[in-house]
Amino acid sequence: MCGFEVLHPTGWDAFGLPTEQDAVKKGLHPRINTAKNIENMKRQMMEMGAMYDWSKEINTTDPKYYKWTQWIFLQMFKRGLAYRRRMSMNWCPNCKIVLANEEVVAGCCERCGSVAGKKDVMQWLLRITKYADRLLYDLDKLDWDEKVKVQQRNWIGRSEGAEVIFTLYSHDGSKKHDLAIFTTRPDTLFGATYMVLAPEHPLVMEIAHPDRKAELQKYIDWAGMEKEIDRAAAIEKTGVDTGTYAVNPVNGEKIPVWIADYVMMTYGTGASMAVPAHDERDFAFAKKYNLPIVEVVSNPSAKKDASGSLIEAFVGDGIAVNSGQFDGMPTAEFKKKVVEHLGDKAKATVNYKMRDWVFSRQRYWGEPIPIILCDKCGEVPLPEEELPLLLPEIEDWKPSGTGESPLANLADWVNTACPKCGGPAKRETNTMPNWAGSCWYWMRYLAPGDEREIAPKEIIDKWLPVDMYLGGIEHAILHLLYARFWQRFLYDIGVTKHDEPFRRLFAFGMVVKEPDRDSASIDRIEQVIDTHEKAMSAKEAEILRGAVAKLRADANDSEGVFAALREAKKIKEPSGQFEETAELIRDLFKAHKMSKSKGNVVSPDEMVGKYGTDSLRLYELFMGPPELDTLWSEAGIEGCYRFLRRTWDALHGIERFEDEPSEAVLRETHKMVKKVTGRIDDFKFNTAVSAFMEYLNAVTTDGAIRGMDRECCETFVKCLAPFAPHFSEEVWHTVLGRDDSVHARPWPEYDAELIREDEIEIPVQVNGKLRGRITVPADAAEDAIREAALANEKVRGHLAGKQVRKVILARGRLVNIVVG
Repeated sequence: MCGFEVLHPTGWDAFGLPTEQDAVKKGLHPRINTAKNIENMKRQMMEMGAMYDWSKEINTTDPKYYKWTQWIFLQMFKRGLAYRRRMSMNWCPNCKIVLANEEVVAGCCERCGSVAGKKDVMQWLLRITKYADRLLYDLDKLDWDEKVKVQQRNWIGRSEGAEVIFTLYSHDGSKKHDLAIFTTRPDTLFGATYMVLAPEHPLVMEIAHPDRKAELQKYIDWAGMEKEIDRAAAIEKTGVDTGTYAVNPVNGEKIPVWIADYVMMTYGTGASMAVPAHDERDFAFAKKYNLPIVEVVSNPSAKKDASGSLIEAFVGDGIAVNSGQFDGMPTAEFKKKVVEHLGDKAKATVNYKMRDWVFSRQRYWGEPIPIILCDKCGEVPLPEEELPLLLPEIEDWKPSGTGESPLANLADWVNTACPKCGGPAKRETNTMPNWAGSCWYWMRYLAPGDEREIAPKEIIDKWLPVDMYLGGIEHAILHLLYARFWQRFLYDIGVTKHDEPFRRLFAFGMVVKEPDRDSASIDRIEQVIDTHEKAMSAKEAEILRGAVAKLRADANDSEGVFAALREAKKIKEPSGQFEETAELIRDLFKAHKMSKSKGNVVSPDEMVGKYGTDSLRLYELFMGPPELDTLWSEAGIEGCYRFLRRTWDALHGIERFEDEPSEAVLRETHKMVKKVTGRIDDFKFNTAVSAFMEYLNAVTTDGAIRGMDRECCETFVKCLAPFAPHFSEEVWHTVLGRDDSVHARPWPEYDAELIREDEIEIPVQVNGKLRGRITVPADAAEDAIREAALANEKVRGHLAGKQVRKVILARGRLVNIVVG
């Protein structure tokens, strides 16, 4: 309507675990289930008036599409960015399948409730870390929500510091291991009073004191059930002493070696020097386990008790103390000097939190990885002319129970000839993750049927980067980071001249709703309690079962359930298993993103059938600021339905249009155009809907519109059209008698002179509290506004007996009278 050349397509990202899980629940083959889901969702979108260019529709499960996903993977492999290595993965010993992180709930298999373990599996990875600095620094040039950029910076986690070699000894000193640790604060080495290893570290059981091994193994098993993100987020840190020691290279002192949940094997080397005086986590851990705290950075702002002991960790810079010959040295200088002092025991380096991307899944429903495994030649890329490597049709597509993909059972498909030597070889049977197809889809929209290339380069260069990307904040880290990584790679190999995929990003919130608290949900929680009961105290199990009993008696009795859980306050140190299971119960009373797994989905078909498409559209836009999560309420859609009903009745009640509009209708119409236009530009759709409601109220009296000409009516309908397209089109034809489409008409413009106010209303405050309002000419002088405020009858009542000290006029829109 504004004359822009716009490409607004959509498509279906349908490979991967979520789709496969949905197929398992429905008992359908993923291919059939995907086709049915697409058909249903497309119908719903069309009924909702989704204005997409359906000629550009894509489907990531279409061989014509995933041919190019496989082609991009091959280009990465040929350039050393794709590689294989053995990795420890989540494993269900009962189902005998590799579990994705989202399939592990409170340390248990989501399907059967068994305690999840670990299993070494050969995996494909992509070297996203090679692009870490580019992905980090180029965030500054993007017009993106700062929250998204902060999340990506934190995920990449670039840290400058030093790698320092500590020597670990077995309990009897018979074995020793040099172990590198990364620290951003080498200036605090003299304050390292213990060392922490990740529970998964391979040296733990090798160096541990025999008397400690049973307790260590129990802790390691527990930590293995926890997700890293949950371990990192836990407020209280826990650990176990290994009974052995390490030598601090800076002073030769022996320090104890612990394992703890707050050190991860995936960050740095899986080992950390603990400096409790200058690290918050180390400080809390040292206090809990009575470990030494030695201050080595002095600063007057450090918080201490009367005895001079730190009451919390001081994490800033200062002057070195208790640091031998370095005492008195400023932090910045000391960082460099101590690394030089340690010689070959230390080196300056950069570390990243981000790890290489695990890119393979032991599943059926995904893009086949186009690699041949040959005993003689190793990993050999499939010749490009043989792409796409089709995903074969199989009956038994569910997880195999062997830890391998179901494709491994297809001997005729797996066994093949090596493209390099011609000898016997096997196809890779792992498939790509659900992220793969969504890492480049914006390019395929430009030429969805092209069989020769992703899209012609001249078209890619013309249309990209994407001007506006709309997506949820949940995509901030994974999808958007992966998309930027693939775009950069395609830029590097000459597919596009643009190194960023999305020029502008708007991250919208979610429509949330409380989950169903049905018997199946409660059964799953009880299953988790059964699994964890041996690791919990009898009192903990009793509390949890009491809460579940309350749930079964009344699923809406949140007070009773929470009261039962509060009994845990009597337990000095609740176990991790108790805390996780209690959180699952609390989770049932929180609003969540709508999902079938939560049982809190509202069917659009039901809402459309009850209220109509445009009522639902209008409500979704009116719910609240689009960047925030909003709680679903059927009462809200009823309100939007009533507004459209009122509008319909008012417009159809116009007996004839005036030759000229009344001054009031003309002004209100132009005010409405200004508001709606600006709010669309600012993505404030909820307040744009409010502007329509304000307009209808302003131009109607007792439900009837008077003083409206045809042009003002057309203007209103054109502004309403993107929000309520079917309603507006109907009014365009029935009320206005047009035979063209309202959506083909140009967007209206407003006249600034017409909406200039003759008078304005100004709120008046006394000492910051609203006490009245005044109406003054729009061009009134400041002195006149002050006089009117002081003369206002309501305001004068609050000034009686008080001295007016100051009258502040804020931007001509607010008066604040300060009295004493």
